[in-house]
Amino acid sequence: MYYRIINRKKKVVTIIADLLGYALLTPVNLFKKRNIPLTDVRQILVIRTAYIGDVIMTLPILKPLKELYPDARITLLTSSSARDVLLNNPYVDAILTYDAFWFYPKGLKEAGKDYLKFLKTLRSKTYDLVIEARADIRDILLLAYLSKSRHKVSYKVGGGGYMLTHVVPFKEVKHRINYHLDIVKFLGGKIDEIEWGMCLDSKEQNTADLLLVQEGINRADFLVGIHPGSRKELKSWFPDRFAKLADSIITEYGAQVIFTGLPEEKEFIDRTIVKMDHTAINLAGKTDLRILSGIIEKLDLFICNDSASLHVASAMKTPTVAIFGPSKSKETGPFGNIHKVVEKDFPCRFSCDEDVCKHTVYKECMEKIQVNDVLEAVRKIIGELRKKIKYQII
Repeated sequence: MYYRIINRKKKVVTIIADLLGYALLTPVNLFKKRNIPLTDVRQILVIRTAYIGDVIMTLPILKPLKELYPDARITLLTSSSARDVLLNNPYVDAILTYDAFWFYPKGLKEAGKDYLKFLKTLRSKTYDLVIEARADIRDILLLAYLSKSRHKVSYKVGGGGYMLTHVVPFKEVKHRINYHLDIVKFLGGKIDEIEWGMCLDSKEQNTADLLLVQEGINRADFLVGIHPGSRKELKSWFPDRFAKLADSIITEYGAQVIFTGLPEEKEFIDRTIVKMDHTAINLAGKTDLRILSGIIEKLDLFICNDSASLHVASAMKTPTVAIFGPSKSKETGPFGNIHKVVEKDFPCRFSCDEDVCKHTVYKECMEKIQVNDVLEAVRKIIGELRKKIKYQII
């Protein structure tokens, strides 16, 4: 059996659990009803508990899922930090939040108490169809399997296939969005176009506009956003190089550069801006996820590491340059918008768990990416944008 688990210890534990699980439950599963009549599905639960970027990459399944089951009510279960991604989404009827202790570590007592409390909430509801979008044995066992649901659907490449009523075939490694969409196709849905459903209301749009005005940013300028942070240190490019890159873009294009980030990244970005010859704006800590989305939507170009902001830019259709080190752009790179990926070919990237660098030279996959590499990607995107504008004028 093929497993999409990179961490060796997790993979061994999962294989052992699967051997026991299949031995115990295979005889029972032989007698289970396999088809899912459309008329049977009135309540759907989609599970995507971690992380913000991954939740965003799950959003495109919601519209075709709603079209497949037009009379069904869709609930999405996610983490509290990712909840705001779903606000105003026309294809989500309800949001459940739970910070799963296997993704968001906490003390044993607190973890047990929180889990039992949430499990009681989960089991107080009855779902006709549960979709576990990550394909993680922990989500499948502790959430999907224990829910009151007739039909449980996911992949088995992360273990736990014996607890599902329907296993989605895994044929090849592909972008995470297509990986998710294949679940809907398996159920019989059709994908005509990608729609994210990340909709900002007028108040949020006005707040984003007002923030730009307060910071002295002229919307008529060529606006370039830079998001130098990432959830994992190994995925982060270097601050001195971001500073040089920003200077080069300002010199070459007369751009207004805007740095974005989390509140805890403000000082880090301040130190980056100090290294610059030109001035730049630091919006770190001045936006929540919704307002950040509004800011990114208004940019002419966005530059970032592999991070949640990268996927926000895809959803907002903002042209993007993405810097990739240990992670795999084939799976989590920009999607749908005009984009360029800057990365170096290191074979160890495909066996890296992105937590610990085991390469002989620490973080060399990032070290090898020079300012000129990223600047060249910027130039190519700007060239594409100029051609597009010229074509529209003609």
